[in-house]
Amino acid sequence: MSTPPDGLPAYRVLTGPDDAAFCRRVSEAIALGYQLYEGPAVTFDGERVIVAQALVWPAKR
Repeated sequence: MSTPPDGLPAYRVLTGPDDAAFCRRVSEAIALGYQLYEGPAVTFDGERVIVAQALVWPAKR
């Protein structure tokens, strides 16, 4: 597949608390065919750890 399914963009950033739901969202994107772009960004909002993970759709050459 040369483009992401369901009209999704080729570049996505998923964000949220560092919990099982966030990990599932990233895992679902990988299962669709996205690839991780670099490592995650992590911060602390005073109460919990917040994570951001960029994903890209692989370019077909």
